[in-house]
Amino acid sequence: MSRAFTREIDDAEAFRLPDRPVSAAANLVTPRGAALIAAEIARLEGELTSVGAEVRAAVRRDLRYWSQRQASMQVTPPAGNPTVVGFGVGVRIRRGKAASEIRIVGEDEADPKQNLVAWTSPLAVALDGAEVGETVELMAGGRVEQVEVLAILA
Repeated sequence: MSRAFTREIDDAEAFRLPDRPVSAAANLVTPRGAALIAAEIARLEGELTSVGAEVRAAVRRDLRYWSQRQASMQVTPPAGNPTVVGFGVGVRIRRGKAASEIRIVGEDEADPKQNLVAWTSPLAVALDGAEVGETVELMAGGRVEQVEVLAILA
């Protein structure tokens, strides 16, 4: 049998996974987003000691990702009393006949189920700079959709 099959391989070498892709956009984060990143790094560091080699590789990959995101983050608190839609701002909108509230946040903090929309998303880009009462156009599903700003929330 070849030595290649009998030697022990360091788990970092054997199970190295490709890095997670990182957005080319600026890494804007809300103060809440910064805290979430720090918490995720702490969780992953704690997990490293209690998992097997195959899982450890995935944890290391995720730790590299979150460490990079933490190093590049630009914590951007929202304006205290915003008058236009922008990063960190909540906004009540009407799309078609449905009204909803969203908050514009960093890419890693985005969670559509919680109405947290990434600042780089088409909806956030269309709304950026809009004022109450203004209607903006959103390209969605190959068609133009009208989105009305009903209220801006701190």
